[in-house]
Amino acid sequence: MALSLGWHIVLACFGVAFPAMIFVMHLRGIRRDDPVALGLAHRWAKVSAVLFAIGAVSGTVLSFEMGLLWPGLMGTYGDVLGLPFAFEGLAFFLEAIFLGIYLYGWGRIPPKRHVLMVLPMAVTGIVGAYCVLAVNAWMNDPTGFRIVGGEVTDVQPWAVLFNQQAFLQFAHMWVGAYMLTGFSVAGVYAVGMLRGRRDAHHRLGFMVPFVFASIAAVTQPFVGHVLGFGLDERQPAKLAAFELAETTESPSPLRLGGVLVDGEVKGAIDIPVLGSLIAMNSPDEPVPGLDTIPEEDHPPVNLAHLAFQAMVGIGTLLAAGVVWFWFQRRRGRDLLERRWFLRSAAVAGPLAVVALEAGWIATEVGRQPWIVYGVMRTPEAVGDYTASLWWLLGVSTVVYAGMTVGAVVVLRSMARRWRAGEVDLPSPYAPEVSTDKTSTDKAEAGR
Repeated sequence: MALSLGWHIVLACFGVAFPAMIFVMHLRGIRRDDPVALGLAHRWAKVSAVLFAIGAVSGTVLSFEMGLLWPGLMGTYGDVLGLPFAFEGLAFFLEAIFLGIYLYGWGRIPPKRHVLMVLPMAVTGIVGAYCVLAVNAWMNDPTGFRIVGGEVTDVQPWAVLFNQQAFLQFAHMWVGAYMLTGFSVAGVYAVGMLRGRRDAHHRLGFMVPFVFASIAAVTQPFVGHVLGFGLDERQPAKLAAFELAETTESPSPLRLGGVLVDGEVKGAIDIPVLGSLIAMNSPDEPVPGLDTIPEEDHPPVNLAHLAFQAMVGIGTLLAAGVVWFWFQRRRGRDLLERRWFLRSAAVAGPLAVVALEAGWIATEVGRQPWIVYGVMRTPEAVGDYTASLWWLLGVSTVVYAGMTVGAVVVLRSMARRWRAGEVDLPSPYAPEVSTDKTSTDKAEAGR
């Protein structure tokens, strides 16, 4: 399940953030009569279609895994989680419909109407992501039901969908999606510029997603801080693991690195007071230690701590990098001419992926041993697949490896055709339409 989620979540980020970038690029092309921007919007839409198709497969696998691997969870709380999952499925199909309209509408729908087809794609991507995040937020802070005699009753689906943590957790993930997508797309064009392609196509292809990523990178620390505030009351064991707080200290230091070995912190760098200041918003308020929590409720401390610090560390590094870029740009220095910066930009995409995966590891591992916090422990939810578990993992690994290779092959093939000067392939579902500017002008005059 972790493999499936870790793979699918990257595609989900593109589904959330890529439509907004396509919309901005397409709108720029219309308003400025910019063929470069229009070409980029069209190509990005095709890339989005490939990723969407692969995401549909991985999402289907996930839906089966939820029922097969977690029968205790779905059997007990299926009524609670049904509405968010139903809305997510509806949003997925609507996004597919509008993506199809947008792709096959090039040259067939008036430009100003055509670009508006991207907006439903963006909205449905957001709605689908919110529904999934609402379920995860509910697992962290369950509400909207009662348990009477071991049975779930008085289910309030809307309370689940709009639970207390859903909006903040969604905001954190939404901003993270723009970071991952923006840095990844910009990194592709950074690699192109490193190979000597310094034309308008590559510069514009870099700058638009990089602007999105820059805004997200400097926003994310504030969103994450707000989300984490109050964690000492909601999930004190998770906070103690994040901060590597074996004992309650007042004030609590910020521990960089380190691991917990036989009840002792080893290898950490302590910054006095900063732990209390960041986690508790007060220099005097202590971070509750693991010594205040029953041992059977402790999560895997070292994994949660290191994953959390990887997320925060990479996020801080990316935020500092974009601030430096825009500071230098304001001073008239074009870092796009510097190879060291382009190398850094190329690495930023993979780093954003690592930060996203680390964040999910931190939140899921930090909630253990609960799958629904305070209500159901993980062993109660998982099915008994001891004999076949490794076979299932092996098959899943082969499937996802195959999809990864397939995606890379298809996207590289598309990139080679575009570099060779091929503008568009004819649609198999509609008459061929010339995409040169003269034909477009004639079509506009006719309308």
